[in-house]
Amino acid sequence: MQENDRKLQQAEGGKEEITERTKTPLEGTEQANPEVSEQTVPEKEEEKQPEKETVSETKDEETSAKNDDSNDHLDEIDESNAEDAEDTENEKRHTIPMLDYHSMSMENLVGELQRLVKNEKVQAINKHVSAIKYEFDQKFQDFLDEKKEEFVSKGGNEIDFRYNSVAKRQFNEVYSDFREKRDQYYKQLDQSLKTNLKNRLEIIEELKGLIDIEEDINTTYNNFKDLQHRWRNAGPVPRTNYNDVWRTYHHHMEIFYDFLHLNRELRDLDFKHNLEEKQKLVERAEALADEPDLNKAFRELQTLHKIWKEDIGPVAKEHREEIWEKFSNATKAMHLRRQEHFQELEKVYEKNYEKKQEIIASITSISENVANNHRGIQQQIKEVEALRDSFFKAGKVPQKVNEETWDQFKQSVRKFNRTKNAFYKNQKKEQQENLEKKKELLELAISLKDSDDWAEVTPQMKRIQRDWKKIGHVPRKYSDKIWKEFKDACNHYFDRLHSEKNEAHQEEFENFKKKSECLDRLKEFQLSGDKKKDIEDIKAFLSEWKQYGRIPYNKKHINSKFNKIVDALLKKLGVGKQQSELLKYGNKVQELAKTEDNYAIGNERVFVKRKIDEVKSEIRQLENNLQFFSNDSEDNPLVKEVINNLNKQKEALQTWKEKMKNLNILEHKLNKESEEEETESSEEE
Repeated sequence: MQENDRKLQQAEGGKEEITERTKTPLEGTEQANPEVSEQTVPEKEEEKQPEKETVSETKDEETSAKNDDSNDHLDEIDESNAEDAEDTENEKRHTIPMLDYHSMSMENLVGELQRLVKNEKVQAINKHVSAIKYEFDQKFQDFLDEKKEEFVSKGGNEIDFRYNSVAKRQFNEVYSDFREKRDQYYKQLDQSLKTNLKNRLEIIEELKGLIDIEEDINTTYNNFKDLQHRWRNAGPVPRTNYNDVWRTYHHHMEIFYDFLHLNRELRDLDFKHNLEEKQKLVERAEALADEPDLNKAFRELQTLHKIWKEDIGPVAKEHREEIWEKFSNATKAMHLRRQEHFQELEKVYEKNYEKKQEIIASITSISENVANNHRGIQQQIKEVEALRDSFFKAGKVPQKVNEETWDQFKQSVRKFNRTKNAFYKNQKKEQQENLEKKKELLELAISLKDSDDWAEVTPQMKRIQRDWKKIGHVPRKYSDKIWKEFKDACNHYFDRLHSEKNEAHQEEFENFKKKSECLDRLKEFQLSGDKKKDIEDIKAFLSEWKQYGRIPYNKKHINSKFNKIVDALLKKLGVGKQQSELLKYGNKVQELAKTEDNYAIGNERVFVKRKIDEVKSEIRQLENNLQFFSNDSEDNPLVKEVINNLNKQKEALQTWKEKMKNLNILEHKLNKESEEEETESSEEE
């Protein structure tokens, strides 16, 4: 009794993940499987009248169970108890949680396998390892198929495909360690189990022989009790023999009790004790209906069945069916609770299935609308990866659609990968063409990098750089090298160009320095009151300013400062804006006259004529605009603005015409002087 209570306490403390049990035998385990039931039944049953009259309690219970449509729960309990009975350490499997391995990545599966093999008993983790291996193999095969497709899409031959996976190598190492430990464990266990089985079979044979020995009934009964004691301490047997051995033992134990009809007092005393013990088990089993922790309740029920089978003998024939029916009904109630729980799980699995179908549909949608550019595809790759993670985290689906769902998922992902790989295969061809184009530009840049024809080559080098930017990507293994060579050629040329320009820039900086000094003096200039003298002084400033020539481009603001001061001084002298412009322009004409450069004068004429045409066009546009305001008052702000702008353009036109007139006078003067020189030269001849 104390031993039974101890077992129940252990059961109450146990925790187990409620899952549908996998009824797969241990891989690689050798089991002894003698035909126990047939070999241990007495050979001459027809001579044993008590055996014919006595119906085995165990057979009664089995017959009752077989007549029950819901006897699967008994098989499940028997199988679990047989597995635990093989090795008490194996019971720890109930306390190791069965995690959601489906949602784990390959790396996390390797980590969980390492943890189990390192910290748990090898015989207690077989189902966990099998589940991990199943998920890892599926994920790795899927991953390998993707890599193979990618390899082939890049022009590789499938037969040459090789892939070295760190995760796979680590998994194989840990799994190999597990198998080695497991095989070693079962090798050691196997001999012990066989020895125990042999001992138990010998005990059964001795039990069978008790009814043939002619001796004092008390001596025979004491021998029977001794056999019971030896049986309880005979150790575990192979799980495949567990139920047969116990059935045979109980069968011959009942035969012995029937044999004890010669001494009913001893037999009835045992029957009474066994009935009391079994009634306690029934009470405990019925009380489990109120246990809220279904895991705990089922584990305790398993222990109750183990005690019923292993530790308690038969009861009187008239109580056998009744006591077994009560115990069986309590077991059936627990079975119904578990069935309801599994039905609720099935509803959850159905929702998970719907969720996974939505994820598959999303991946399929992406695979049917794959982008046609690198950036778009990279974004879709991230989306598909996120959907893959969601798929694995969505939870289990009903077993009947598990394989189908997995296949649909793999096909949708592979369809996306094939389209993606096809794009990059075509892009590879395009990149090769881009490489050839860039090689041509590189050769041209190298041929021009040492040229001194700055005016001709500089635009070409700039065009080459623009064309380079327009060409797309090249294969990555050539990208850095060809870019470095091209950049070096361009830098070589433009460094030389900048070095040449720096000398010219030095002269421009000198001019800027001189203009700055001229501007400072102009700022200090004060009008004397003599208009004629003051105008001549201003002209001198203008003449000096013009002679300094070009200045750096980023310093051109100094010209604006100079002109503002000159305009302000002329305004104080009463010189109008137009006269001021002509005065400054007259200074420019004088400079042109000094150079006697007909080409420069011609360019200036073209420039002035273009400005005249532009102003005339602006005047025509403004006059057309005024027609829209023909009925509006001149007080209208818009009308005023147009009229003011028109007057300014007319003044500007007059100014540009005067500038053209000055150029014409200059050109006429130069032509006349040229003719006089030719005449004088002719007279001298």
